[in-house]
Amino acid sequence: MSKKPFIHVTRKLPDAVTRRLLAAYEASLNEGDRLQTPEEILAGAAGADALLVTPTDKITAELIEALPASVKMIATFSVGYEHIHIEAAKKRGLPVSNTPDVLTDATADIALLLLLGAARRAHEGERAVREATWRSWSTGYMLGVQVTGKRLGVFGMGRIGQAVAKRARAFDMAIHYSDRHRLSPELERGATFHADPDDLLPHCDFLSIHAPGGPETRHWLNAARIARLPDNAVVVNTARGTLVDDAALIAALRSGKLFAAGLDVYEGEPHIDPAYRELHNVFLLPHLGSATIETRDAMGFRALDNLDAFFAGRPLPDRVV
Repeated sequence: MSKKPFIHVTRKLPDAVTRRLLAAYEASLNEGDRLQTPEEILAGAAGADALLVTPTDKITAELIEALPASVKMIATFSVGYEHIHIEAAKKRGLPVSNTPDVLTDATADIALLLLLGAARRAHEGERAVREATWRSWSTGYMLGVQVTGKRLGVFGMGRIGQAVAKRARAFDMAIHYSDRHRLSPELERGATFHADPDDLLPHCDFLSIHAPGGPETRHWLNAARIARLPDNAVVVNTARGTLVDDAALIAALRSGKLFAAGLDVYEGEPHIDPAYRELHNVFLLPHLGSATIETRDAMGFRALDNLDAFFAGRPLPDRVV
């Protein structure tokens, strides 16, 4: 029998994924799920044929250059791959794969949760009940803003943006969007296209961000763009924390320019700007976009599909390098 390829896995995987992994490969596992240092990743990579990493692992150029010659591929348990130095991987000839398509519904569900939770002050209401500060009903108690019939702006109309728009139509929301390319009429489904994202903003009673991360979109939502939003707008971000200028968003929430925000991703997470914790009008989640049993299993299986293809000599289904 030929020797099974050896995979170094940097974080704990879902049980179903681990079972499939161990049926096909030898592996070093991180059962304690402790974030590994670059030195620990390199130590684990000794003799490994591939790495299976996650977004919490910073696969820098220096780390890639120091990897042993045995490592021939990197699979990431994520759609995004900003945590991997792509140019260094290209230079070394290391294929990199990701896990697209399987996060769409779970992330879109979270976006709607944030949108509704922020608009209707859900975390404040839940806290009032838990902490026994709710005294009685009144006509002005904890008023939110209506969702039904409002305008939803979607910045980034890829799979997740389209899934959010589909859900929002159930609330009779009018959809406006901006993307690099206009959708076909079949996918657009009556949504209004804005070629310039800045032209989208005045039409957003709610703004849901779904663009990719990276230098081009870093701090895309800044003070100038927030100023173009209608007063009392609600901002939702389930894409990348780097798309939002935290200082500008916090200032707009404090001043009342924005009614509320719903955030699942943050720049520098989990070390978020502490000012968010002091604001009553921001609904915060700890990066739960893909956090369903079904989705995390599907992500792991997708990563294994790419490893299987590589070691069988087939094209990678989700190759990014």
